[in-house]
Amino acid sequence: MKQPAREFKELATVSDFTQHFGFPPPAHPLLTVIDLEGARHRPPVSGLVLRQLYIITLKKNLKGLLHYGHRAYDFSEGVLAFYAPGQLCESGSNVDTSELSGWMIVFHPDLLHKYPLAKKMAGYTFFSYQVHEALHLSASEEDLLNDVLTPLRREHAQPIDAFSQDVMVSQLEVLLNYANRFYHRQFLTRRPAEHDLLSRFEELLNAYFARPDGQPLPTVQHFADALHVSPAYLSDLLRSLTGQNTQQHIHQALIERAKQLLLSTSLTVNEAAFRLGFEYPQYFSRLFKNKTGLTPAAFRFSAQ
Repeated sequence: MKQPAREFKELATVSDFTQHFGFPPPAHPLLTVIDLEGARHRPPVSGLVLRQLYIITLKKNLKGLLHYGHRAYDFSEGVLAFYAPGQLCESGSNVDTSELSGWMIVFHPDLLHKYPLAKKMAGYTFFSYQVHEALHLSASEEDLLNDVLTPLRREHAQPIDAFSQDVMVSQLEVLLNYANRFYHRQFLTRRPAEHDLLSRFEELLNAYFARPDGQPLPTVQHFADALHVSPAYLSDLLRSLTGQNTQQHIHQALIERAKQLLLSTSLTVNEAAFRLGFEYPQYFSRLFKNKTGLTPAAFRFSAQ
């Protein structure tokens, strides 16, 4: 039986956010920096919320689990987490904040609209990561981000003038660029676990193309779900280890299977395309030529 949809509260503005969670009102309508030690003795707010805001948070010594999507995460170690607008989040009533420390930056997408940073946000793929893929900081990295945060914290508390938004956006971009560097470091320093994930991905990919022909084309989401990671995380991981993202790996395996069909069967190009799962043969031909430099027919002829 289908479960009824759960109700949630939408937080559309920075003021909505601070009011809902009992934080001080924002000094700027589009951005606030929150000191989480001030939330130590505040009763936790439970319930499902839809936040139409960007959030960057460093939480330490939080006892209990925070739920994000279908997963829960323990923030006791101190990690940096990122949330994009439109993500549903939930915290339980059993969360203990008595020793909580850290900080949180909350900003509205409108803050970035007239700046190049708005277009760069899609490149910061950690905003689409699941919460268990949060960034684990070393002590020196944490100190550096705290230093970067200081001028942003100071600026957002100043009276607003014609330059306030320019300064805050430039300082925010510095912090995001450091976070991007640290995420790539994390992929490199966690090699054993990441290589295991790569091996499992390769096994799944090989198994998919060993199935009977005629299956639908595999998607990035299919492999991410099978590996219990987000599509963005999987692509970043594969790129850091192999130089190719998930879609490129899928295409590479697909082309190898296509070559086998073209050389070992008498199928027409269209029949081979349908056998591989393509709905439109012309898309198969374009992809094949893009990857090999030859059309499927020319490849078959060159191998005779």
